[in-house]
Amino acid sequence: MLFITNRFPKQSIRTRVGRKFDFNLDNNAASNSVFFCERTGDTAYTEIGSIEFLSRLKIAPYRQVLIYIHGFSNLPGEVFSAVEEFQKLCEKKKKQEVLVVPLIWPCDNDIGIVQDYWDDQKAADSSAYSFARILEKFLTWRNSEEYNPQADPCFKRINVLSHSMGNRVLRETLSTWNRYDLADGVPLIFRNTFLVAADIVNESLHVGEPGELICHASRNVIVYFASDDLALRASKASNLKNKIASRRLGHTGPEDMRLTPANVYTVDCDDVNNIYDSPKGHSYFRSGRKKGQPGLVFEHIFETLISGRVFPDDEFRRTTIIREA
Repeated sequence: MLFITNRFPKQSIRTRVGRKFDFNLDNNAASNSVFFCERTGDTAYTEIGSIEFLSRLKIAPYRQVLIYIHGFSNLPGEVFSAVEEFQKLCEKKKKQEVLVVPLIWPCDNDIGIVQDYWDDQKAADSSAYSFARILEKFLTWRNSEEYNPQADPCFKRINVLSHSMGNRVLRETLSTWNRYDLADGVPLIFRNTFLVAADIVNESLHVGEPGELICHASRNVIVYFASDDLALRASKASNLKNKIASRRLGHTGPEDMRLTPANVYTVDCDDVNNIYDSPKGHSYFRSGRKKGQPGLVFEHIFETLISGRVFPDDEFRRTTIIREA
C-alpha cells in the first residue's frame, strides 16, 4: 500500500529513498517535511520518494485514485485498517477501478476523544503547510516533459475522501496552497470530493468562506451527514469549551444550500449511520450491517466514482436521503 505522511519518523527527517521508515507515535507535531512511502507489512514501511511514488500511481492498473484523509484520534494502524476495508469493498464492486491512498497526519496518542480533540485540531491546521507542498509537487510532476511527455500523459482520475477532521486538513491545505503558491486560484484537480461526517463549521462551503476552495478544486463536492453522529457531539462539546459555537457540517449539511456553489450536493445518512457504525454513527461510509459487505453510503460513493455524476438521472437534483429498503 502506498501512503503519504507528515508524521515524524523515528529516523532522520531527511529523505533517503529505500530506507526503513518507522512512525514516532509519541510525537504528534506536524513535520514540515512530507514522506512518500510504501507499506510492505503490518508494521513495515519503506520511504520511496515522490517521483517513484507518483510514477507508481501512473502505471498502476487502476483507472482512478482516491486520496483518503482520516479523522481525529486515528493512529497509522487504524488508518491502514480502514483503508484496507475500503479497498476490498472497491475491489468487490469492480476490480482495478479505484486505488485508495491514505494521507496520514499526526493525531495525538493520548487517551480519550475530547482530550485528543484540541491537539488534533492544531495538528490538522499545521499539516496544511506540508500537504500544500504535495500539491505543488504533483503539479510540477504532471507538467514535466520528462515524466509526463505529450506522448505519454497521465490519465488517472483523482478523487478525495476526507473523513471527520480530515475535512479540516483538506480545507486548510487548499487555503494555504492558494495563499502562498498560486496566482489565479486553485486548479480543478479532483473529479469527486467526498466530505464524510465533516468536522468543520456548516457554513464552510458557502461562497466567501475558506471551504469554497474545495468546490473550486473539484468537479463534484458531496457532503454526507447525520444529525445523531455521536463523535461529532464530542467535537461540539470540545469546541464549546473553547468558545467556538457552530454546528458541524457533518451534522446538518451546509447551513444554506443557496449560498454554496452549484457543484455541492448533500446526502442525509441519518437513517443508516448508527446501523452501520454502532454506537457512534461516525464511520458509516464503508461496510454496512456486516463488515466486508458494502453499505448504501459506500454504494453511493462508488457509483459516483464510476459515473462522475452524483445524480445521473436528474441533472438539477442536489440532495438525497439514504434509506434501507
